[in-house]
Amino acid sequence: MPYWLYILFVVLGIYLVISMILYLIQDYMLFKPEKLPADFQFVYENQVTEEYNIETRDGAVINGLHFKSPNPKGVVFYLKGNSKSIKGWGKFAVDFTRHNYDVIMVDYRGFGKSTGKRTHKAIKRDMQVVYNKIKEKVAEKYIVLYGRSLGSGFAAKLASMNNPRMLVLDAPYYSLSKVAKKFIPFMPISLIIKFPIPTYKWLKYVQCPIHIIHGTDDQLIPYKSSVKLSKINPNNTTLHTVIGGGHKDLNQFEAYHKMLSDIVNTKPGKMDLTGSSIEYDYAKKKPRAKA
Repeated sequence: MPYWLYILFVVLGIYLVISMILYLIQDYMLFKPEKLPADFQFVYENQVTEEYNIETRDGAVINGLHFKSPNPKGVVFYLKGNSKSIKGWGKFAVDFTRHNYDVIMVDYRGFGKSTGKRTHKAIKRDMQVVYNKIKEKVAEKYIVLYGRSLGSGFAAKLASMNNPRMLVLDAPYYSLSKVAKKFIPFMPISLIIKFPIPTYKWLKYVQCPIHIIHGTDDQLIPYKSSVKLSKINPNNTTLHTVIGGGHKDLNQFEAYHKMLSDIVNTKPGKMDLTGSSIEYDYAKKKPRAKA
């Protein structure tokens, strides 16, 4: 066997082995779950909460919290990021309860008290089950879908299949495959990734208002990903930019809270542009008057 052919087989062999390893361990690379004992008690200062469990058709249990407002004007279904559990994420419910919204948070399979095997299909199905439970008590015109980082893709999927009042995406990705490609550019991501989560595909079918919030200094999911997403369904989409914001610190910016307040307190309906300059062409010259 020629030496160059031998080297080629060795390189291909190493490449295939690395691909197989990445396929097997990607769940551990993507998800950083925090496990909670079954008797763990959730406690949040100045928050009224109710814990619940939903059993899925395959026998898994999805654990969640309902943060309650005295006189709610709607409910926010908050889909969290890829780490920890709702034990820590629950503190962010105040950003909505302060605006008189109830908040529903759940732990994905294998997080917190939730059980079951985690797959792309299973998580999508679980989130739809939770959404259906919310619909049983609240009309969809009062439901706000909020997806943070990893949860943004699943929130987009829900919005594409349902009719919520609005969809809010916080630091979303174009697709999880694109994010993975950024870190391991030479691997066959499209063939080995178990959680592609193609946010861009689902946004095309969303009919409600879409609000995208992203920081310009996000080093994990670049700001440009939100710019690309905002162009997919432009008539329904508003891009909100947090200057200097990173991936995990948007809540520390006053601008973020101002944006969130404006978004959730906006009354449904299209803006009346009658009498505005929307049809003016800045570059168009007026015809010269004849002498």
